[in-house]
Amino acid sequence: MRAKPRLTEDTLLKHFFLASLIAGAMALPALAADYTIIAPAGPGGGWDQTARSLQTVLQDEKISGSVQVVNVPGAGGTIGLAQFASQNSGNPNALIVGGYVMVGAILTNQSPVTLNDVTPIARLTGEYEAIVVPAASPIQTMDDLVTALKADPGAVSWAGGSAGGTDHITAGLIAKAAGVDPTKINYVAYSGGGEALAAILGNQVTAGISGYGEFEAQVKAGTLRLIAISSAERVDGIDAPTIKEGGLDVVVENWRMVAAAPGLSAEQVTAINADIEKAANSDAWKDILKTKGWQNTYLAGDAFKEQLGKDIAATESILKDIGLVK
Repeated sequence: MRAKPRLTEDTLLKHFFLASLIAGAMALPALAADYTIIAPAGPGGGWDQTARSLQTVLQDEKISGSVQVVNVPGAGGTIGLAQFASQNSGNPNALIVGGYVMVGAILTNQSPVTLNDVTPIARLTGEYEAIVVPAASPIQTMDDLVTALKADPGAVSWAGGSAGGTDHITAGLIAKAAGVDPTKINYVAYSGGGEALAAILGNQVTAGISGYGEFEAQVKAGTLRLIAISSAERVDGIDAPTIKEGGLDVVVENWRMVAAAPGLSAEQVTAINADIEKAANSDAWKDILKTKGWQNTYLAGDAFKEQLGKDIAATESILKDIGLVK
């Protein structure tokens, strides 16, 4: 019978050291945080597209580990915002997208939860509003739409995002610029871009209004007619006149942002900012902006917080002007 090897003190120390290394490696945290991004709207809309684009870049560029997107639609994003703020305090792995639409919805819905209840990280993109009609519509131009609006504001129905959001504001500004009472417009609010698109394609409404990216595929396919864009000047790659060219002094740019949970430490906020900055500066993100027709409006830190305060004040003024907020 072979004798068992004798465990010397040196051998025992080596075994102990190896076991310690293994245990320590198992206890180490992941090098990159896994994020969950709340898209506070249904699938297909701008927030959903923004969240999933950010998900793709964070994963593909190895900035983070796996990233999950969860849709929580309703009330212009305020339902998702309230859920996010209440369930994720102190959680550095939770993010939410939002933007101009959410600012308006908070005001019109008198939401008890506001952007003061989360941690703004960065403004990511800007996108101009597009006015479309079904391809078979007798309305050929913005002039045709304005003529119909002047004749009977209630007979012209607009499909767009949540009440008080960018789409609703743009429709109100168009009415006001045309000399029509903005409170008389027939605006039909949908919680997601997919629902609004279905209503437009199904000829359930006169016109649709949303970010160009949400209509681009159907415009190129010929099922929707793009009659105007809300930029100050014509946009390269978008074959449409501006609303201003139609004689209406209306320029609107929707913007989208990402925010983190409340109750984070300065170190946690710095780490999240670093991840989002890496994503925003990546070639992959720039390719997405180009593909979707989004403007690069990246702004972070204190500069973004200051601009956000100005945007909230300006939005409240506009909503009062068109009768959506008293």
